[in-house]
Amino acid sequence: MKFQGRSPRKRTGGRRRNFRKKKKHELGDQPTETRVGETRLKTVDARGNTEKVRAITADTASVATDGEVVAADIEDVVENSSNPNYVRRNIVTKGAIIETSEGRARVTSRPGQDGQINAVLVE
Repeated sequence: MKFQGRSPRKRTGGRRRNFRKKKKHELGDQPTETRVGETRLKTVDARGNTEKVRAITADTASVATDGEVVAADIEDVVENSSNPNYVRRNIVTKGAIIETSEGRARVTSRPGQDGQINAVLVE
């Protein structure tokens, strides 16, 4: 989540009133939480004249092995240091270790931002 602005309460516990609404660049958004499954993508307007592609679900990963890249099927999420609960829910984020047809691999891309999963084999 993005920084949502100052706290609505003072240190003394009193309430602060907003002096204006949030501007477009101050708005937050829910995390995408890419899951393992048949590939589904979603495009989202980003700041400036750009679009982000979000992976809602994904079943393949580009795995780098010995200087070449192979498209591998994702079988399972084995470990996720960002949130242990993500392992049970099969959610893929950057840094997650996934079980693929090529072996275990660590995710190096951000599927919720890039729309694809790139990974490197873990020995």
